[in-house]
Amino acid sequence: MKARLEPRINLHGRTPLETVIPLATPFVVFTDPASSCNFKCTFCPTGHRDMIAETGRFQGVMKYELFQKIVDDLGAFDKPVKVLRMYKDGEPFLNKRLADMVAYAKKSKRIEYIDTTTNGTFLSPDRIGPVLEAGIDKINISVDGMSEEGYARFTGFKFDFAKFVENVKWIYANKGDCEIVVKIPGELISEAERQLFFDTFGDHCDRIFVENFAPCWPEFDVEVHTGIKISKGIYQQEIGDTDTCPYIFYGYSVNADGLVSSCFLDWGRKLVIGDVRQQSMKEIWNSERMNALRLQHLEGRRRQNGVCGNCGQLSHCLPDNIDAHRVALLAKFKALVPLNAGVESPGGTNRTFVAVAAE
Repeated sequence: MKARLEPRINLHGRTPLETVIPLATPFVVFTDPASSCNFKCTFCPTGHRDMIAETGRFQGVMKYELFQKIVDDLGAFDKPVKVLRMYKDGEPFLNKRLADMVAYAKKSKRIEYIDTTTNGTFLSPDRIGPVLEAGIDKINISVDGMSEEGYARFTGFKFDFAKFVENVKWIYANKGDCEIVVKIPGELISEAERQLFFDTFGDHCDRIFVENFAPCWPEFDVEVHTGIKISKGIYQQEIGDTDTCPYIFYGYSVNADGLVSSCFLDWGRKLVIGDVRQQSMKEIWNSERMNALRLQHLEGRRRQNGVCGNCGQLSHCLPDNIDAHRVALLAKFKALVPLNAGVESPGGTNRTFVAVAAE
């Protein structure tokens, strides 16, 4: 097998967050090319059409002009953003201008690295070729079964598995400098299919990994919706716990309609901190609502938050843990930023501090 047996996320060589936050420039920005998906996966909120309808969230693709505005806004930060993640709630390749978006972001010089994650439906050469040519740095390909029957059972979609395998092989042969990662949830396959997974894709990607289901989405019980008991972390690690979310200190997410969430798992739009159609990306990064949420976590009050309080991402998926540095980081924030009162943070709190001056 040519591929390295490694998860899609880089677990080694990570920047110690306690040495760099508060950040004037975010490390990671998520943008969602499409909030909708053609799959109806039992293990994902987007797959439950009735639940999504109840949220009232926009279902569709991000307009190209809005994406241009997001990228242009990043020029106001003092450094380039390290990573632009072009995915969040839906299937990115439903946006037919995905290649144009990647090309625009690459040419801007405001972003160092671009990746995306796809369910693989639209990986034909005519769709993926322009995205590769545009200069995308990594594509994570999610495999959701090892047969058409498996896909039908878990995704509710009639999937041409043989064609999908053929497309993955083409992508790897024509990827250029792009890194190709193939992953599958172990709960979707038998032991025999596990070996078949490695035999099928192991010579046609750069990384390959069998992940676990994780209760990562707030207010969405994966175990209830799938009937599967979760006992390990997503990357096979032991389940832990933390009081302080690290993600809100180094990234935020732009939804397909321009609403900005503090968290990339905000499927229900309950952690909205701004609207890039009316505000700049820098203004939102330094906003009172974003800082209110950071303060709540630094003060050890995460579980008072109606959304963050039961987040499984922090117990089953966490690559960074800043709990041991929380007191020192809180003192640093209070020294840098005057406290304000009366502004409610996403998820419910009524203390905040005003924006950190980036100049």
